[in-house]
Amino acid sequence: MSALQKKIKTLVAPSAKPVKGVKQEPPRSTSWGIFVFLAILLGVSIMAGISLNNDIKVFVAGEVATQDVVANQNLKLEDVAGTNRKRELVGETQPPVFDYNPESYSDLAAKIRDLLKDIGKVTDDDLEAFRWNVSEELNTEVPRSTILTWRRIGFRNIVKDRVLPWMEKALEPGIIGNINMVRNFKNGLIVRDIDTGMESLLYDLSSLRDQQSLEDELNDMMKHDLGLPLRTRNAVLTLILPFVRPNLTFNQETTQIRKREAIAAVEPLFYNIKKGEIIVRQGERVSPDEQQKLQTLYANRTENFNFFKVPWIFVIGLLLVLMLHYSLAARPYREGLTSLGDRDWVFLGMVLLLVAILAKIFDFARMPVATVPAYMQAMFFAHAMPIAGAVGVTALFFPVSLCFFLALMYSFIASSMVSGGLNLFFFYFVGASLYTFKIKQSESRSQALQSAFPLAGALLLMWLSRNLIEFEGFQAAGLGALFVVGNALFSLLVVMGLSPIVEMTFGYSSRFRYMELMSLEQPLLQQLMVSAPGTYHHSLVVSNMVEAGARAIGANPLLAKVAALYHDIGKLKNPQYFIENQFGKENKHNKLTPSMSALILISHVKKGVELAQEHKLGDEIIDLIRQHHGTTLIAFFYHKAKEQAEAKKADPVREEEFRYPGPKPQTKEAGLILLADAIEASSRTLVEPTPSRIKGHIQSIIKKIYNEGQLDDSELTLKDLTLIGDTFHRILTGIFHQRIEYPSEKSKEAGKDTSRETSQKEKRDNLQPANLLSPDVAKGTG
Repeated sequence: MSALQKKIKTLVAPSAKPVKGVKQEPPRSTSWGIFVFLAILLGVSIMAGISLNNDIKVFVAGEVATQDVVANQNLKLEDVAGTNRKRELVGETQPPVFDYNPESYSDLAAKIRDLLKDIGKVTDDDLEAFRWNVSEELNTEVPRSTILTWRRIGFRNIVKDRVLPWMEKALEPGIIGNINMVRNFKNGLIVRDIDTGMESLLYDLSSLRDQQSLEDELNDMMKHDLGLPLRTRNAVLTLILPFVRPNLTFNQETTQIRKREAIAAVEPLFYNIKKGEIIVRQGERVSPDEQQKLQTLYANRTENFNFFKVPWIFVIGLLLVLMLHYSLAARPYREGLTSLGDRDWVFLGMVLLLVAILAKIFDFARMPVATVPAYMQAMFFAHAMPIAGAVGVTALFFPVSLCFFLALMYSFIASSMVSGGLNLFFFYFVGASLYTFKIKQSESRSQALQSAFPLAGALLLMWLSRNLIEFEGFQAAGLGALFVVGNALFSLLVVMGLSPIVEMTFGYSSRFRYMELMSLEQPLLQQLMVSAPGTYHHSLVVSNMVEAGARAIGANPLLAKVAALYHDIGKLKNPQYFIENQFGKENKHNKLTPSMSALILISHVKKGVELAQEHKLGDEIIDLIRQHHGTTLIAFFYHKAKEQAEAKKADPVREEEFRYPGPKPQTKEAGLILLADAIEASSRTLVEPTPSRIKGHIQSIIKKIYNEGQLDDSELTLKDLTLIGDTFHRILTGIFHQRIEYPSEKSKEAGKDTSRETSQKEKRDNLQPANLLSPDVAKGTG
């Protein structure tokens, strides 16, 4: 292998740096980044537990207070007597539970039918023995005359056809043992079906029967409806009643459990003590109620370190992190990633730490409530905390879905630090969410400056709403409005001041950074313009194509355009080896072997990545440069090498040596650049590029690239490809539009028609379909 080949092999060798977002490679490790974030979260939780509030002094009833005592937290003082009365009332009104057995009639009917069946089989000789057995089973003396009555066929028919159906209807609503046990249940009772578990509340207890009333009703029915004599009625009652069992039975255990649950669910009655409320004033005599409030405050006083607050803050933060993880797994937020990388976790952790430190400063700086007017209380200062600015900084580099969880977490941490409660939490969260959308809509730093006005308006509106609920005077409302406006200004300063630092420290690229990179005064673009003007012009056209395509399919047009401007900067290494920079000079590839030519073409991708890293273009652009050829085949040189190998009867040519190392496009933007690069480069070989030929050419290129599988990982759909083709067709038609042929030039052109037709025929013969698979065929071979 020659020295030049070794050098090019080195250039083409895969970069040691892992490719972000490549699906065929292992995902980016979060072995230490997530632990750094969790460590910061734990530190913030410990910080939240630190308190410097003074202890509450307790005065007994009748004593003159020697100082003002102010509630340092919101507390509720329980009204024990009122709570007990309320619980007793709930316990008394809880309906009892009765179990309903729907199988009671079927059991009764089965036993009676079996007994009547057995009676029919008894002979006269066995009648006495049978009578004693029945008496033992029914636990009552059954006379012989009754047994004889049971043996009659007419009696058995009456029992089966008239008595049992009546019993079925009578047992269906439910039978209890003694009606007196339910007379005191004024709120009804709960009937629970033991088979299905379904429950119903029975209000009208007058419809219930007990066993005695059932017996009376049965006797009346046989006497008046059936007209049976007394002996027959007694025989029926002797047969039926021993088998009747209550199918509504009181469930004492379940009733007691329900009663205890109802009592436990009763909310205690409280007296509210609000934070900042003056419990006792200096020089005043303490009343018994005030003593009780002082004792309650003292019992719930916050120590210098609140141990219970630490796990509370940490667990809530951890749950938000888990929600973030599952949301990213369900919907990747950037370039196919399903998780955040180490750099991302460290950055988010640093922002969280800054928010916590700022909140703790506000908490320490609160003014003594008893010595200042109400409108100078600590919560006014807390409304100036720029939580929206902290979330706005992350919105420059992360999507809205991620910023939503960050707004939740930062708002929760800040409001917990200053003990602001739910009102302050929503004040932070709504402001941060709104500012996220405004930052996302800002396309320049001037628009970012203007975003402070809608933020200030929204915060003022929330402040006004809060004052309508808890009006503390116009002076307090006015001073609070100043703090709220200050919040918007501080948030703007945070975004504008921290964004350049974050970009330099963590290597992120914001929208503002992309706008700066798009400037044609950038050193790389200037160098490309001077050293490789053909490549520069090609990049300009491709950038316009991908920008329009990205807008059509809903991709990121700014990222796609900037990446397209820089996608071929690797050609600065050897610009003369690419035909767009040769300007009619001899093609240098004519003196090289096909494999060497392919290596030179492939090397421009790795060189472009190195230049992008050197000039700190950002990971997103670096990834797009790395992916802009995918793993496409340099078909011209491959077939040329194959023909040479067959002619020399050498070893078969390896196709992998003529493919770009990839990876394939992982995002819509990368797929757009690959398509635009191939279509724009190969469209220069079109003869008489009419709109129909351009359209057919675009469809042919897209179809070939799609069939080759280069777009499998790019998230581009068939609908997207159709929109891309229409957009590219519109742009290329505008570039290759026909011009007016002036009369003075017609005579000059007439003599050239023959030679032009010959030249065009040669070009058409040289333009093989396989060559269109690689845009650098047109650039590298001519």
